[in-house]
Amino acid sequence: MPDIGAIVDRSHLNTPWVVMWTIAIAIYFATKIVMWWPHRRGASLWRQVAFVLMTPGMDAKSFLHGDPPSPPALDEWLAAGLKAVIGFAFVWCIARLFWPERPMVAAWIGMVGLALMLHFGLFHLISLAWQAAGFDAEPLMQKPLHSRSLADLWGRRWNTGFNAIARELLFEPLTPRIGAVAATGVVFFASGVIHDVVISLPARGGYGLPTLYFMIQFAGLLIERTTGLRRMRRNRFLGWLYVAAVALLPSPLLFHPPFVKRVIIPFLYAIGGLS
Repeated sequence: MPDIGAIVDRSHLNTPWVVMWTIAIAIYFATKIVMWWPHRRGASLWRQVAFVLMTPGMDAKSFLHGDPPSPPALDEWLAAGLKAVIGFAFVWCIARLFWPERPMVAAWIGMVGLALMLHFGLFHLISLAWQAAGFDAEPLMQKPLHSRSLADLWGRRWNTGFNAIARELLFEPLTPRIGAVAATGVVFFASGVIHDVVISLPARGGYGLPTLYFMIQFAGLLIERTTGLRRMRRNRFLGWLYVAAVALLPSPLLFHPPFVKRVIIPFLYAIGGLS
């Protein structure tokens, strides 16, 4: 558990959580530009600026040139807003109930809350606002709890922004050369390396564990294609259970203790979630 006094007093730029956000934002906008560049022609300047600066998604082709989608239904707005509110409560109300007696529990509650508030809540609301304005802006999260296979979870429902990047920059160019299976392995490995840079580097520890997590996901994806697992997935509950086990049980490798202790706890303390 980190020294609370050090957390309060340390405000210079090498604070681990500042480093994490700096790296994450830099990678985010770098990939935004890479995705925008080949699809920029034929789109108005303001639409291009909107894609780069004001949308959470990475599918430049759809946003810049796609047909207007149907207006989002009221229940989508309500669900996204509710998730944002629940996430806010997790971060600023529930996490502190376990602090400081159970700091790791408090930190995990805070992490879940941040994901609900941002990825499932605020970013979803932004995507809905663009859809209501007539732009093809796909939400980042597509009901991942409905996944019945790892292929469905990682390929369609979880973080569509990264999926667009991986598909356009890695999977489609590599598949004709090395085949779909190997190209998928490269995508999972690249995802692990990126998460290591964002997670392990600022934490100064746990190197390689996020990459190991994503290689486990790749192995689970290959295993679920075997005959026995394909039969099991015909049962909705068993398919969901397999996805939950493979995706969630190794999650401490992704969000490893050095990251939780040196980055998440100080960040939650800095924003008032833990006090």
